[in-house]
Amino acid sequence: MLKLALGPILYYWPRDTVMKFYEEIATSPVDIVYLGEAVCSRRHELRLADWLEIAEKLQAAGKEVVLSTLALLESGSDVTTLRRLTGNGRFAVEANDMGAVHLVAGGIPFVAGPHVNVYNPPTLQLMGQLGARRWVMPLEMGREGLEQMQAGRPAGMETEVFSYGRMPLAFSARCFTARNRNLPKDDCRFSCLDYPDGLLMQTREDAPFLVLNGTQTQSALVYNLIEELDQMARLGVDVVRLSPQSQHTRRVIECYDAVRRGDMSGPAANAILADCMPAEACNGYWYGKPGLEQQAGKAA
Repeated sequence: MLKLALGPILYYWPRDTVMKFYEEIATSPVDIVYLGEAVCSRRHELRLADWLEIAEKLQAAGKEVVLSTLALLESGSDVTTLRRLTGNGRFAVEANDMGAVHLVAGGIPFVAGPHVNVYNPPTLQLMGQLGARRWVMPLEMGREGLEQMQAGRPAGMETEVFSYGRMPLAFSARCFTARNRNLPKDDCRFSCLDYPDGLLMQTREDAPFLVLNGTQTQSALVYNLIEELDQMARLGVDVVRLSPQSQHTRRVIECYDAVRRGDMSGPAANAILADCMPAEACNGYWYGKPGLEQQAGKAA
């Protein structure tokens, strides 16, 4: 049966909000939880010690815990934090750049995150040689590309697919949320705290375009592959990733859990999720189409 993973919180939430969020997640049917700051090192509501405390509680609740690294390192202090995280000695690490990969290579098993850019079987083989036990498919790779990757997957390597949430598309050294307020990045005044699901950008025609999340740019639409879970299972996918949102994350997890167990159909669950998503759904990348398109579910 497919395992459910909850990705790291990509937004900047107050400390108490984060703590209460993971108290609820501890009793949810999710199997794997990714923790830590993957977007911006200026977000200091929680420190590494706090993440480790949460990790211990989730592990005690029976969850597999993985600590995520930053996707874009910009300073010596970022590297110092990365070394402390990768050297934690207890929990597995999701490496989101090659610097993190080299720090964990040959040590603890790690997850090759979605930003490492594993697009072909030779690269996947290299990750396996360096000690990766799981890889996360790049967001824009579709079903056909995944099928080829699965054919060349190293023995013992798990495959994880980002299946729900606003898609993290790009990172920048600039903070666009601060820029929106005419603030410099070094004096951002932690503007991201005011946007628990990111800051929506619209076209001149008022159509949703992108979401600004500090140094990260996301899709405005919500990627949702709940009707494609059967296809993933047939392709040998091991884990599906759900990305946290400020509201209804528990309900999203329960819908995916019901579908993977066969207790609910994909279309029925999708009807429920329509009221849980902060925006309209899309699934185009899975079908080799532009990511913002919504394709009807098709058999693999």
